[in-house]
Amino acid sequence: MKIAIAQLNPTIGDLENNAQMILKSAEIAAVQGALVLLTPELSLCGYPPRDLLNYPVFIDQMDQLIEDLAQKIPNDLIVCVGTVTRNLKASEQGGKELFNSIVALYQGDVLAKFHKRLLPTYDVFDEDRYFEPGHESQVLALHTEGVDLRIGVTICEDLWNDEQFWGKRSYAINPLADLMDKNVDIVVNLSASPYSLNKPALRSSMLSYSASRYQVPIVYVNQVGGNDDLIFDGHSLAVNQTGKVVAQLEGFESDFQVLTFDSQKHDLIGESPEVSEDENLEIWSALVLGVRDYARKCGFSKIVLGLSGGIDSALVAAIAAEAIAASQVLGVLMPSSYSSEHSVKDALQLAQNLGIQTQTLAIGDLMSGFDRTLEPLFAGTEPGVAEENIQSRIRGNLLMAIANKFGHLLLSTGNKSEMAVGYCTLYGDMDGGLAAIADVPKTRVYSLCRWLNQRSGKEIIPENIIVKPPSAELKPDQCDQDSLPDYDTLDDILHRLIHDHQSPEIIAAAGHDRAIINKILHLVKRAEFKRRQAPPGLKITSRAFGTGWRMPIAAKGIPSL
Repeated sequence: MKIAIAQLNPTIGDLENNAQMILKSAEIAAVQGALVLLTPELSLCGYPPRDLLNYPVFIDQMDQLIEDLAQKIPNDLIVCVGTVTRNLKASEQGGKELFNSIVALYQGDVLAKFHKRLLPTYDVFDEDRYFEPGHESQVLALHTEGVDLRIGVTICEDLWNDEQFWGKRSYAINPLADLMDKNVDIVVNLSASPYSLNKPALRSSMLSYSASRYQVPIVYVNQVGGNDDLIFDGHSLAVNQTGKVVAQLEGFESDFQVLTFDSQKHDLIGESPEVSEDENLEIWSALVLGVRDYARKCGFSKIVLGLSGGIDSALVAAIAAEAIAASQVLGVLMPSSYSSEHSVKDALQLAQNLGIQTQTLAIGDLMSGFDRTLEPLFAGTEPGVAEENIQSRIRGNLLMAIANKFGHLLLSTGNKSEMAVGYCTLYGDMDGGLAAIADVPKTRVYSLCRWLNQRSGKEIIPENIIVKPPSAELKPDQCDQDSLPDYDTLDDILHRLIHDHQSPEIIAAAGHDRAIINKILHLVKRAEFKRRQAPPGLKITSRAFGTGWRMPIAAKGIPSL
């Protein structure tokens, strides 16, 4: 028996085009002799649809499209579609009005419905805001054309609660264990699992463990693509009953594959694929996909960004040039009297290496105009941060003007280390429609740039950009380390604080100076109001300053975050 996987990239809310993608995959699966086609979680509407689910007309449109799809798919194929279904007992029994569901379409009708049982509410997830959990694990029983098969159907989180693998249970039930009591021959999981670093390897390990523990093959199909701040990496896979990976779809791109299930051996057949373990390649692929899909799905064909000659804007420019045609990327140089000659030279060399367009807009006269206007009010005060930030805000205004005038997507270029401690200017370098590297620590920015040059076999990022001391160049001879610890120290403290939730005492015991720890704690807390006003930032770690970060602004007495 053949089972097809369609690793799709839906656009949230684009129901008609998403349905067409599903139909096209069904036609291909039928030609290749598949009996069943699997598509990702909520493949019809895209994940996560969030408050679109509050509009009844949206649900009505999905219902209609499910009926249409059922009529159009080939008659000899069962297609499992991720969609939303109504909880018909909500009015009499209480509970939410919707289920996160899989519907199995066959011969013009809905053959079966399956509802997600475990609804995540951590990090970026808030599914119990919209959905009623399914109340039992369900089986798709096939008795057709000599095939007698029991398929256990699960949805994403339903497989993420094995206490032996995790060492704990997050939910009271384990849907996979429940399915084992129903004598299933194979388990399928239709998923929309957002990317974070090393998560593909974690999923593979978890599925392999579960398959070998229960002696049941598992097919996992994941959504791919960028949706706002979230990136979905794909990496759909299949493991046999011994836990061996027998199929692996591509990461960070749409893909399709047909698997073979041996009904005599009750197992999947295939060879272990080669899988890359290069972290930099993984992050680079995620960021490129995130920028490409954000631009495409929001209707942008061109990108603009400020080129300072620094390493952050260099990396963002390289990502943009990879995400769309390099000729459609505009880098704007905005030198001031504090900009070094080598910064301008480095920025121009970078642009030449990437093949992107440039425009130079000197801001010296604009700075003088601000000084004259503010002179009566600022008289008798010492120049400081306020004056420095005016430069950044001038640049932000110019970039926003270009974006508004020509309909470009403005990418902001700040990294995670800067966003954490507020080393960025509100309404200045934080301006933008998307923060491409807002979840990339400064040390990883350097690592990615070195990797990019090594992978390319030539100098994409000019070496001088990589080796020179980082500086905002807002005053003479300025260096980041004038006000921040070195980035190795800063990033380690931030990781312990933000990701591991360590107390200052534990961080100090790891070898860090307590005074530096206290300073960073203060900066992270003080910068919360800035982060709340930042553009969406692509999420590539398990703890990003995005939809999963819910810190109060007006708060005190927080010893650790």
